[in-house]
Amino acid sequence: MTSVGSADEQARAAGIVSRGIAAVIDLVVVGVVLGALYLGLVLTRLMFNPTAFSLPTLSVVFSTAVMFGVAVLYLTGCWTVSGCTAGAVTMGLRVTAVRADRLSPVVALLRAVAYVLFPVGLLWVAVDARRRSLQDIVFSSRVVYVKP
Repeated sequence: MTSVGSADEQARAAGIVSRGIAAVIDLVVVGVVLGALYLGLVLTRLMFNPTAFSLPTLSVVFSTAVMFGVAVLYLTGCWTVSGCTAGAVTMGLRVTAVRADRLSPVVALLRAVAYVLFPVGLLWVAVDARRRSLQDIVFSSRVVYVKP
């Protein structure tokens, strides 16, 4: 029987549970940022027109576009700078390129767009022998446990 990848690579590859929990934590972070943006919009409207103030109503298309933008910027920035999002830090994970320590900004952006548009790709980790998501396969990245 042959093994896929080196023993070090297999031992360090993050699994579906830790990656899934990290993704949920990152979703909460994006939600908090969206809440802060909405609060800023409310306070700005109140500041400029206090006598006729009403809570702003946002369309589904606008809200979805802003959520997409915030999520992509958050993931891209974190993966480019350190390889770790808040969820990854909590779970002891880091996103790296297969042949480098960090993702390039372009690869991080494309990977972030793919994760936001197709989050189900994460489930491939459960069936892949090397614990790669579909996004990892397409963009030559991997998620590993950070050494203590």
